[in-house]
Amino acid sequence: MGVKQVLRAMDAFPRAEEHLLQKTKSGAFVSIVGLVIMSTLFLHELSYYLNTITVHQMAVDLRRGETLPIHINMTFPSLPCDVLSVDAIDMSGKHEVDLDTNIWKLRLNSDGHITGTEYLSDLVEKEHKHDDHKDHHDDSDNKTHMQGFDQDAENLIKKVKQALAHGEGCRVYGVLDVQRVAGNFHISVHGLNIFVAQKIFGGTTHVNVSHIIHDLSFGPKYPGSHNPLDGTERILRGASGTFKYYIKIVPTEYRYLSKEVLPTNQFSVSEYFSPINEFDRTWPAVYFLYDLSPIIVTIREERRNFLHFITRLCAVLGGTFALTGMLDKWMFRFLEAVMKKDSRSLVR
Repeated sequence: MGVKQVLRAMDAFPRAEEHLLQKTKSGAFVSIVGLVIMSTLFLHELSYYLNTITVHQMAVDLRRGETLPIHINMTFPSLPCDVLSVDAIDMSGKHEVDLDTNIWKLRLNSDGHITGTEYLSDLVEKEHKHDDHKDHHDDSDNKTHMQGFDQDAENLIKKVKQALAHGEGCRVYGVLDVQRVAGNFHISVHGLNIFVAQKIFGGTTHVNVSHIIHDLSFGPKYPGSHNPLDGTERILRGASGTFKYYIKIVPTEYRYLSKEVLPTNQFSVSEYFSPINEFDRTWPAVYFLYDLSPIIVTIREERRNFLHFITRLCAVLGGTFALTGMLDKWMFRFLEAVMKKDSRSLVR
């Protein structure tokens, strides 16, 4: 036996002669259905292969000396911009709002439309600098300064009362760059002199710190990210109080398929509201108290293995082809049996 005969004997797909093949309508129908199914499954498998997957890994965060960006975008519908101040304090008690920090305040009318813009630097730092300069002035300078302060205070009181009467609000947005240690930042009327605040509001219970959080994040957004405080609305209908948001920040790195690395942070939050009565000495505020996790989460984009794609494709297409072949054979035998039965009944 020659080599050709041996190879032919090993053929697992023998072919019949063309004139021995029988083509039927049922076979054509099954073939079309099978082709549609195989095309659909092929497109599904191709889409499954082309879509990227994300793999999460955790490790100890070894980074040091970096800053933490805090993106703020909030609206206070019942407080004018002139009384609002932003302050950030870390666990050592130092103010961490840098001179180049960008915080903006937008004046809003009673309908929520923007009427003016104002740059807001750290009011608490200004007060501290102002106190330091006062120690170097003589008594005559202090008297002149106090007279100026009284006039400025009266003008501020008049301006704020007018804004409150017109229903002005304020939108605060920008970025705070603080050290990567536990701390808090808060938005309040603490930048005001206590006597000025008392004259404006007539008491702590009349300071309405209702607020809407449009965006609060600790870094750039990445695919699939979710900030739990976005869209939060806290509107006070009765007595005022202090809102406290306890935030746990988890350092995160997002690694794209292109090898680009995006450092950011995700967080979880719980909140607490403490109502204030007329005898309390503390003024209402909105606090964000944050702490950092020692664990960093790495989210890495990956593409599925090509050999895995080929294996799944062969299994799907081969299984569909085999199933349609069995269905065609059963239909052919069923139709053949029916036709033979009809022919016998006609002969009789």
